[in-house]
Amino acid sequence: MADDLSANRGEQERVRTELARLQDDLVRLEESEQVLTQMQKVLGGTSKRTAKQSKSRKTAAVPAARRSNGKAAAGKQAAATGRKAPKKAASTKKPGEPTWLELTTAYLGGQSEPKSAAEVSDALTEAHPERTVQVTVVRNTLEQGVAQGLLERSKQGRSVFYSLATTATAPSDS
Repeated sequence: MADDLSANRGEQERVRTELARLQDDLVRLEESEQVLTQMQKVLGGTSKRTAKQSKSRKTAAVPAARRSNGKAAAGKQAAATGRKAPKKAASTKKPGEPTWLELTTAYLGGQSEPKSAAEVSDALTEAHPERTVQVTVVRNTLEQGVAQGLLERSKQGRSVFYSLATTATAPSDS
């Protein structure tokens, strides 16, 4: 009986750890979905998923007792693997706040030399501590600016740097 009890507890711990990992994966996927949805809105695209499909999407419910254990296990697992514990999903832009594209172009407009996505992200984090800044969002925004002709991309080895497009800063002759 003692061996069975020990095996049962070990299996419970294994399942809790797996659940915590899956919850962490789900949080990252949901954050990614929000970023992609925001980018799609900015680019003017429409979602292929209809509102009806979004409402009918089912998520697995975890009992409250396990949910708290799962979060604790996620924190322990994150500490053991050196990764960050899962965060809450990033909030969306509030009305009246500048867009990421406006923030990045304004920042790069004040720079004398091209900057990497990481440098732009660090500067935006420092300048706007109230907003959640993710390097991938900044990188995608910078690429959006390049696509729209607002920014220029240059490569130095494996590094990519961005600057304000020279046509965007030149005064018009008309």
